[in-house]
Amino acid sequence: MKLRLLVAAADFGLMILLVAGADAAEIKLLSAEVMRHAVNELSGEFERMTGHKLTISYDSAGVIGNRIQDGEIADVAIIQKPAVEALSERGTITRGSIVNLARSGLAVAVRKGAPKPDISSVDALKSSLLAAKSIAHPNPTRGTASGVHFRGVIERLGITQEINAKAKLTTPPLAQFVAQNEFEILVTQAADILAVPSLDLVGWLPDELQDYDAFTWTAGVTANAKEPDAAKVLIQFLSSPTAAAVIKKRGMEPASP
Repeated sequence: MKLRLLVAAADFGLMILLVAGADAAEIKLLSAEVMRHAVNELSGEFERMTGHKLTISYDSAGVIGNRIQDGEIADVAIIQKPAVEALSERGTITRGSIVNLARSGLAVAVRKGAPKPDISSVDALKSSLLAAKSIAHPNPTRGTASGVHFRGVIERLGITQEINAKAKLTTPPLAQFVAQNEFEILVTQAADILAVPSLDLVGWLPDELQDYDAFTWTAGVTANAKEPDAAKVLIQFLSSPTAAAVIKKRGMEPASP
């Protein structure tokens, strides 16, 4: 598919590459679960403006990375920046196609109306985690970025045994887990929390306990892409000002242009 025309797309607030006189493409996107809410909101607008069709598969960041590494056919992958860069070095993500889309981090939530714990400092967070009767968080063995990072946090705080003894491992979809399980504190990414109306966002973990590089969500064109040109159009759209507004609304910080 040959790109031949540059069209001003005022609806997006950017110049977006479109295909002139060519058949619409079907783009296969493999994405980390945390991007689900933003991408789902944006997908219809992208399809309407470009005529392309999106087929999207979501899973934990670790699983998506393994699927790309194992050679699954796709056009675009969205996972953590270090993982995308590593896949590029191995030749499974196209060099020069990598674009940062959003940054997130670990946050804390409680049920709507429940008292909010003090997480204003590392010591305050540690005390609140120890005082809670139950703590829900994603399962690190599934390769979820939130679960893996939270495991590192409690190890750093020296409270792994205490937290594991009262932990409840979340399962997707989060809204269903929240409806069916009791817990006092939930630790996951803010984008997941804001998508569940029955939760209140307490705030983000202190900066000292974040790893913003590992929670920078990055897109790249796969080396085996069947629609590489259309894939670049999708990535351009997902890094546009239009997409940035949705990403911010969904609890992440848009990447700088």
